[in-house]
Amino acid sequence: MAGQDRCCDLGALREQGGVPYWGKSLGTYIGCFSDDGHERTLKGAVFYDLRKMTVSHCQDACAERSYVYAGLEAGVECYCGNRLPAMSVGLEECNHECKGEKGSVCGGVDRLSVYRVDELQLGSRKRRTATYRGCFRLPENITHTFPSSLIQANVTVETCSGFCSHKEFPLAIIRGWECYCAYPTPQFNLHDAMDSSLCGQDPEAQRLAEYCEVYQTPVQDTRCTDRRFLPNKSKVFVALSSFPGAGNTWARHLIEHATGFYTGSYYFDGILYNKGFKGEKDHWRSRRTICVKTHESGRREIEMFDSAILLIRNPYRSLVAEFNRKCAGHLGYAADRNWKSKEWPEFVNSYASWWSSHVLDWLKYGKRLLVVHYEELRRSLVPTLREMVAFLNVSVSEERLLCVENNKEGSFRRRGRRSHDPEPFTPEMKDLINGYIRTVDQALRDHNWTGLPREYVPR
Repeated sequence: MAGQDRCCDLGALREQGGVPYWGKSLGTYIGCFSDDGHERTLKGAVFYDLRKMTVSHCQDACAERSYVYAGLEAGVECYCGNRLPAMSVGLEECNHECKGEKGSVCGGVDRLSVYRVDELQLGSRKRRTATYRGCFRLPENITHTFPSSLIQANVTVETCSGFCSHKEFPLAIIRGWECYCAYPTPQFNLHDAMDSSLCGQDPEAQRLAEYCEVYQTPVQDTRCTDRRFLPNKSKVFVALSSFPGAGNTWARHLIEHATGFYTGSYYFDGILYNKGFKGEKDHWRSRRTICVKTHESGRREIEMFDSAILLIRNPYRSLVAEFNRKCAGHLGYAADRNWKSKEWPEFVNSYASWWSSHVLDWLKYGKRLLVVHYEELRRSLVPTLREMVAFLNVSVSEERLLCVENNKEGSFRRRGRRSHDPEPFTPEMKDLINGYIRTVDQALRDHNWTGLPREYVPR
């Protein structure tokens, strides 16, 4: 289509046969598909863009993650996957214009415009590769634990990962000339890695051994990617409360994938909406979400909720994380000039007291609480997350929890170079913060909770 004029509107588009214009992208249009069931049509990666969604943007994002299909919905949503249903719907049902590409179709309400992604565009980021997870003992029943396999001479990590990615499995397992694809399961949970030398033998010896090499493929574990709003308004209004920088966004990611329900927010953050938090646009009092993010700590704001998960993080780490966010967004790092300016000590003096008062207020005015320490959630994810979803009154299978664990980071790890001094706190700042730590620790104990982890105070 190079050299042709773009269609000026969707009506003109339909007059030309209903086939959408797809600009500079290198994919092939497949058709319009329904996406209105409880399970997504494309179950892999997802992201939104309220203002700049284009067909090319979606295709590149899916190609980078090794998905075959890219689907666009409602003008702003992008979904990826490797499997399509057998039946499509009429092309005219995909009638929403892409927000960032005038004259191009990006699905409709509960309708996906689907493209087959043939290759990445020139200048796009490279495809993600497999990540080594370690050497593990083979389970007793390989056929039952590993649902798909490929056996060929000279099988490589790239071959095995590509094979398993195409079948939407998050794990590629190699033993000698054998390639297996799997999900983490209670029988093969990747919690007990062996010495890597046990897997470092020649292929024939490996084939006879009881160990295997495990790699994470670029695709997501699809057992926990389906999310939706609550089918009925919640009778219990639950907060997910934390001080800024305490990992609230990450906890929302875990809760959404564990329960299958969207979380809401007292605020609206377009960046988080674009990252897949669909509940971000919902009114925070709609009661259609499983819980609602808040950093508020006044009595009136607290007593509006029936119960709350109170997420607490080491204030030293929280202050650094929030300062990074304020200076460089959710995924960036503040520059050296920010740390060396008067902005940093002023920030500490102001925010350290807030860290303390936030916890104290929720302990005082909260009606029903579950206290969760960020560090414990990091260290012992599945047991802690199991407590959280039980508090939310949701039943979750062990397989779904393992799926969350396998995709625990989501898209929220900071990237780039950490430019500041690893110890930006002066002795005066430490004295101030340590005093607040002691106050909060005692308050937790007074309310019959376990005190703060000892690691909170630098030693």
